[in-house]
Amino acid sequence: MFHDPSLERTTNGTGLIKEQPWKGVIENFRTTKKPHQQLPTFKDVCDLLMRPENKHVKLNIDIKPENDPEVLFKLMKQVVSSYPSYATDLSPRLILGLWHPCFLAAALKHVPSMRRIHIGGSPWAATTYFWKHCDGFSMSFPSLIGTDGQEFLRRAERDGKDVFVWTVNRKDEMVEATRWGVKAILTDKTAMLQDVREGMTADFPQYRRNEVGMFFRWSTLRYYTFHQWCVQSVWIGQLEKRAGVTFKEAWKTAEHLDVPETVVPMAPAPASGGVVQQEVPVEVHDESGAGASSQPSSNTSSPGFVAVNEKSEVPPMAPPAAAIPVAAA
Repeated sequence: MFHDPSLERTTNGTGLIKEQPWKGVIENFRTTKKPHQQLPTFKDVCDLLMRPENKHVKLNIDIKPENDPEVLFKLMKQVVSSYPSYATDLSPRLILGLWHPCFLAAALKHVPSMRRIHIGGSPWAATTYFWKHCDGFSMSFPSLIGTDGQEFLRRAERDGKDVFVWTVNRKDEMVEATRWGVKAILTDKTAMLQDVREGMTADFPQYRRNEVGMFFRWSTLRYYTFHQWCVQSVWIGQLEKRAGVTFKEAWKTAEHLDVPETVVPMAPAPASGGVVQQEVPVEVHDESGAGASSQPSSNTSSPGFVAVNEKSEVPPMAPPAAAIPVAAA
């Protein structure tokens, strides 16, 4: 399990994962940061999740568009089904983060009891291609600023869909995301979010007046409708190129499929990247953006998740997981 399609950034290996075998090659590589560790397999992570002390942990898996949906989900099913009582003890805790609709049909076919969230930055694409089959949506913050984004949030609330936002590194954005009522906030500025949450808890209306300017909506080009349209168009085009199929073509295979009735209410899954989740009132992020998250706070004047850094007094979480690039046979 690994976040990047290639090995160079965080290990002593090189090249694309999909072009190299695990046995005899990838298994010998180690992470460059201490402690130097072997790359975990999906089986390794499932073993960790099945330990008695980790039975409350949820795992969000970032599914990269380069993967073959049939191959990937067949392998995942094979691993998961090898555990006793996997249908109740493991599978419901595995949450699939889907960028491209080409994964919907295979996920419903092979791993229907796993939760599905869409990771993206286009409210239009989210509602058109993912709404029927996804339990929640992890959306880029700027994509929710405009009229379409706000309507998306209202519809999500009406239909009981969870919404998470990424990557929120400004105080005013953190406050606005809270006002929207999102389920979780993903940030690189963990200490800042912790401070903001404390400030909002005392007096949210006053804190918002102090931190969010009158012209917030126009404070950066990223929020403008035309800019968002350009960004979203490029983003969708890149995903379609990486997956080798358009959103529209992929949707044809999933559009008329039924949602499995066995799926239970989804636990929070806010990540754009692999996330291990635990039901404690914090969200922990490392420098790569992975983290662990909890059930939301009952305090409506602060975000459901507060992010803290690794030096916090909060007990450490389980190691973060990541995407699953399939190694060559």
